[in-house]
Amino acid sequence: MADIYDLLVIGTGPGGYVCAIRAAQLGLNVAVVEKRATHGGTCLNIGCIPSKALLHTSELFEEAGHGFEKLGIKVGTPKLDLKAMMAHKDDTVTANVKGIDFLFKKNKIDAHHGTGRILGPGRVEVKSDKGETTILEAKSIVIATGSDVAPLPGIKIDEKQVVSSTGALSLSKVPGKLIVVGAGVIGLELGSVWRRLGSDVLVVEYLDRILPGMDLDTAKTFQRSLKKQGIKFMLSSKVDAIEKKGRKLAVTIEPAAGEAAAETVEADVVLVAIGRVPFTEGLGLQEAGIDLDAHHRIRTDAHFQTSVAGIYAIGDVIAGPMLAHKAEDEGIAVAEHLAGQAGHVSYDVIPGVVYTMPEVASVGKTEEELKEAGIDYIAGKFPFTANGRAKAMAMTDGFVKILADKATDRVLGVHIIGAAAGEMIHEAALAMEFGASAEDIARTCHAHPTLSEATKEAALAVDKRPIHM
Repeated sequence: MADIYDLLVIGTGPGGYVCAIRAAQLGLNVAVVEKRATHGGTCLNIGCIPSKALLHTSELFEEAGHGFEKLGIKVGTPKLDLKAMMAHKDDTVTANVKGIDFLFKKNKIDAHHGTGRILGPGRVEVKSDKGETTILEAKSIVIATGSDVAPLPGIKIDEKQVVSSTGALSLSKVPGKLIVVGAGVIGLELGSVWRRLGSDVLVVEYLDRILPGMDLDTAKTFQRSLKKQGIKFMLSSKVDAIEKKGRKLAVTIEPAAGEAAAETVEADVVLVAIGRVPFTEGLGLQEAGIDLDAHHRIRTDAHFQTSVAGIYAIGDVIAGPMLAHKAEDEGIAVAEHLAGQAGHVSYDVIPGVVYTMPEVASVGKTEEELKEAGIDYIAGKFPFTANGRAKAMAMTDGFVKILADKATDRVLGVHIIGAAAGEMIHEAALAMEFGASAEDIARTCHAHPTLSEATKEAALAVDKRPIHM
């Protein structure tokens, strides 16, 4: 039995490790429990970080093969070394997870490896891979166990031919034909990686649109861009069955409404990317008396405390978008609350990014949400075709769109599709955090020539006075 910790965090993904570090900075005695051999959770090990490594390298491969020559750069036909590309991805993961180890040591955080199970308030059992059991005690416990791949009913994932995002990040060869089930962020990102590397990619989506929940205008523009790149789509469709036919897969696809006959499409690999579900299995939640909602998420109050006093939850296991940065902010808020400070998360200003090319980024409300809420708004939109820097970069796909309250001019939402959209969105997030108006952005001097000038022009367009359009 160890000394009683001030805080014990179960799970060291972005939410968990950030929570632990912030609590240690505030003087708390902190320990973490992690079931993996390495820290960082899904994000650093088999999610955000490795996927971004492959997105970046595959984008460079695409540019070398199809974009350089029109810019006056002749390099010949590039040759893919998939093994070396995967090695770069693995090196990136290793560097990041080792960074977490360093930060834990720097902040004097005790790390316990094994599967954690809550025995009750202040007590957690940790079972190692060897079956050894340790009981840890803490004044407060934070559940930060993240999420897992949502299963597709009737479909078995073997991570070889029928893969989740985990398997799709480690394929040993480029699939001739890849079918992606689900047109959300994960499916489109990984589908774009393998399309650039040579796969024939078909995306099957149950809904009648891609990127559910995103601004519809932006999503439609994005789909057109992906189509130009060679990705095919079957919307309002569902995968009913996958059968192995020798070395191939026979994928049965039918309309979501079931009104027409099904068709069978051959594929080498199928990626199941229909979403994620909270990971709460084996944590002892029911036995501890911790309430869950209808979606199996942990119920929490305004300070992230569960139905059991002294036990908190953050990240993908509670309500809200399943985003690493949302979990990080919640982790900081919990740590500050436990230290007697006023931790807070601005849920209306959480950006989301799709890291394809072009990138898609958004923050705040969509047009559809504003219409549904009956809020009068004005949209200001500026295309990158009219932006000097975008022209110089030969990356003119997309636009910036700003949605502002019609009466007050306060910025309610910003949606960007284009190169570096994921970096540009933070100007909008900062503006919204401080309650800025479109006029505030429009009157802020932006360096020329930059892609960010499109944000200023979109703000000017809210008042129907863009300069370059």
